[in-house]
Order: sequence, then structure tokens, then C-alpha cells
Amino acid sequence: MNMAAIETTKMSSKGQIVIPEEVRNRLGLKTGDKFLVMGEKDVVILKTIATPSLNEFDGLIKTARKQAKEAGLKRSNIAKAIIKARK
Repeated sequence: MNMAAIETTKMSSKGQIVIPEEVRNRLGLKTGDKFLVMGEKDVVILKTIATPSLNEFDGLIKTARKQAKEAGLKRSNIAKAIIKARK
């Protein structure tokens, strides 16, 4: 297992942090990529958030529909829940 090279960066007055080019290239990061940011004491962790592919999304929808059917939910239940939540 290769140890990642350590890079340094600094935060701007607007709270922006530059991810060094070598790290961006190694991880394949692109403009517009989104991150989950976690902080505790003196540690900040950035985790990339990947948008699911259409195939993955289709799989999630199929699973949700199957679970709804097994739970006995109907479209009318969903419509009623939406109306109730909006009140």
C-alpha cells in the first residue's frame, strides 16, 4: 500500500481551501465535485459525494417500490402523506 504524499494548503478569508493539484489529479477530482465536510477538534475531513449512476438510481427505485409493496403502501397513501406534511 502506497502512502499518500502529504500536501499543505491554507484557508482564504472567505473560508475557501484549495485542494492541491497533485491530490486533485490523483483522486480524479473535477470542478463542481461535491464533498461532505466533517470536523472534530483539530481534524477536518472531506469526503467526496458521488452522484449515483442511472443504473444505481434505477436499482434504488426498484428496491423502494418493492419495500413499499411489501409494507402494503399504495399511491393514495403517499398522496395523503404529502397533503398532511404540507399542512
